[in-house]
Amino acid sequence: MTDPKDPSDDGSETARTPDDWKPLIDELERRQSRAREMGGPERVERLLHARGKLDARQRLDRLFDPGTFVEIGALVGGMKTPADALVAGFGLIHGRPVMAGAEDFSVLGGSIGSGSMSKRYRLCQLAQQERVPLVMMLEGAGHRLTSNLEGGGSRAPNDLLALADLSGQVPMVCLVLGASAGHGALTAPLSDITIMSETGAMFTGGPPLVKAATGEDVTKEELGGPEVCAKIAGSAHNVAKDDAAAIDMARRYLTYFPAHRDEAAPRRDGPDAGTRRLSDILERIPANARRPYKMRPVLEELVDADSLFEVQPKYGRSLVCALAFLGGRSVAILANDPSVRAGAVDSPAAIKGADFVATADAFGLPLVFLCDNPGVMAGVKAERDGILKWGGKMFKAQRRATVPKLHVTLRKTFGFGSTVMAQNPFDHQTLSFAFPGVTMDAMPAASGGKSAKLDDATQAAVEEKQASGPWGMAAGLTFDDVIDPRELRNKLIDGLTLLEGRRASRR
Repeated sequence: MTDPKDPSDDGSETARTPDDWKPLIDELERRQSRAREMGGPERVERLLHARGKLDARQRLDRLFDPGTFVEIGALVGGMKTPADALVAGFGLIHGRPVMAGAEDFSVLGGSIGSGSMSKRYRLCQLAQQERVPLVMMLEGAGHRLTSNLEGGGSRAPNDLLALADLSGQVPMVCLVLGASAGHGALTAPLSDITIMSETGAMFTGGPPLVKAATGEDVTKEELGGPEVCAKIAGSAHNVAKDDAAAIDMARRYLTYFPAHRDEAAPRRDGPDAGTRRLSDILERIPANARRPYKMRPVLEELVDADSLFEVQPKYGRSLVCALAFLGGRSVAILANDPSVRAGAVDSPAAIKGADFVATADAFGLPLVFLCDNPGVMAGVKAERDGILKWGGKMFKAQRRATVPKLHVTLRKTFGFGSTVMAQNPFDHQTLSFAFPGVTMDAMPAASGGKSAKLDDATQAAVEEKQASGPWGMAAGLTFDDVIDPRELRNKLIDGLTLLEGRRASRR
């Protein structure tokens, strides 16, 4: 970050170095130069640049504001193993300090030795001590089998302990930019968000280990590529085209969060931070609750311009989880998407929602719930996927959240589907709204009446009540108000103005 040279330096530094210091300075520069070479020009070109990838040092340069990276532990590993396959240090991202480490695939496949294990622990220690975010970039073979033969041996500190302790204290971002196996890959589930490049893959054991253990022949993509991790398993959140795009996504993600849990959530001023009516929302959301619509265009219109950042878009797709700025305030949004299973909350959606709520709660981001679902998913597959368990965990996460909650029921919600979306009256919401025409009950009248074997008169009465809209609920203060959909943004911003006291007192 600082230039060590004297402004009056005339370029003759060697001549000014006293004779007794010169061999020491020369040796230092030789070792520093060897560390900067990583695995050597040929390996760096063949293993990384020729495949369209950035090397570890280029990745860190891309992550940090220009000229701000300060390396620590460059001499770990000595002359034989430059930086012990992990380039680490700190710098500024949008002017704020951040710790970061990048596995160096050009050195022993980016594997973890006793020295780099200590360095990983040191990164976590400094992030917690100085209360700054942590970014880890993975492309490595996991724990080095020969690490116990190295100087540190089994006495090297275990970074997983430090990562677990750091969780929820400062924002943690994991980038998977190549194949990541074993111990290294465990950084991902311990982080708040995992972003993969299209060439990334992660697994507990790579294809050779799987072949030896189970006899299965599988490629790294089939085992843990982006399609598996981001869409099927949910072990990754977002996918980016390449290294640069993934790193840029990480930089953007951090703009929504404070540096640590006791700092107020960030603000962003701009031309679209004020109130405005949503002129297109009545066209985007049909009044007929049986007609589907896509939620993302609604959110784009709702939030401040160009601020929507969707988290985990390919997993649990009936629920949209997104970060955004609303009236200049950073918020976390959970919204049912009626274009996918009518917005019903299935197990992947509940898992995603619970995790997202926990992260937002840890760092003081207000939660905005936009509810439009027929309930939690029912059926044999849903039950076998554990919907009762995961739906319950999503409810528990939002119930225990201590941050402000703003709830809006848009068209319909039934049974536990309303509960997981924070609809329950007097459930610590800052404000709770409904659109005109809302249908809400224990279950839909048509299917529920048939299941309960209601007589015709009772069935008609139930259907009439459900069709009567939110007026009776508003009369009993189930909702704080019924609002014109075009005023949705303005009403939510009104609710956010109540939060200034919480911002001032968060510690």
